[in-house]
Amino acid sequence: MPLPTYAILALVSAVCSASATVLIRHGLRDSDAYTGFWINVVVGVIGLWSAVFLIVPDATFDLRAIPFFVLSGLLGTVVGRLARFVAIDKVGAPVAASINNLNPFISTGLAILLLGEQITLPILVGTAVIVFGTVLLSLSGKVVGFKLRHLVYPFLAATCFGVVAIIRKLGLSQTGPLVGAAINTTTAMIAFTAFLLVSGQRQAMRYRGPGLWFFIAAGAAENAGVCLSIVALSLGDVSIVAPLSGTAPLFVLLLTVAFLQGVERLTWRIVVGSTLIVLGVVLLTA
Repeated sequence: MPLPTYAILALVSAVCSASATVLIRHGLRDSDAYTGFWINVVVGVIGLWSAVFLIVPDATFDLRAIPFFVLSGLLGTVVGRLARFVAIDKVGAPVAASINNLNPFISTGLAILLLGEQITLPILVGTAVIVFGTVLLSLSGKVVGFKLRHLVYPFLAATCFGVVAIIRKLGLSQTGPLVGAAINTTTAMIAFTAFLLVSGQRQAMRYRGPGLWFFIAAGAAENAGVCLSIVALSLGDVSIVAPLSGTAPLFVLLLTVAFLQGVERLTWRIVVGSTLIVLGVVLLTA
């Protein structure tokens, strides 16, 4: 039986996200998270608005969608994606990708706490597997060389992505996915550019070093992945799209072996912990 279109889109989104993670890691060897993030959102704005005008020039749009995608741009793209950049720099690509993947776990927890949803056996088992996987990743810091406190960055990114998935789903009831993604990323670019100007970090917008092309390629992959994920959400249920998009850490492991030798160190704890987190997310959303 062939996979439905939204399932294929979710898997391709995971590959795009994994590719962006590896490209970001290469770019950060010569630059910093602020520079990489700004280039990332600029590439996204250019690419997404080009797609809107070329593919859906007569797209229907409702002004009621703006607050949802502005909020998702501020929370999910500015805070969440910037925290992801810092996480990749501080704890490495495989660990950052795995913990970032906890956003469905956080969404489910919020639903239980705030919406009174019931706790089921898959939720309990999935939570236990995720916790065990996260503990293994935490212990790997002693071997790989990152500090335990730096795990706050991927956890912050995961929290933002978990909350923003619900916000984007609400916004999709008012407009199409491409327009929504374009508004989302434009909001992030305006807000972060203002931050760089106010904080005196203008040099981040004038970077011309060897990592530039890695950041541009990462921006194309990152924003393509986000767009595909939003399209998948518009076609299918979150409970199916989320775990398929959540396979990105497994692709990160494969790409790390292929393209980050000498840059990242893989241990059995990272491999097993990453796999357990993906398995836990699948159980959680089953």
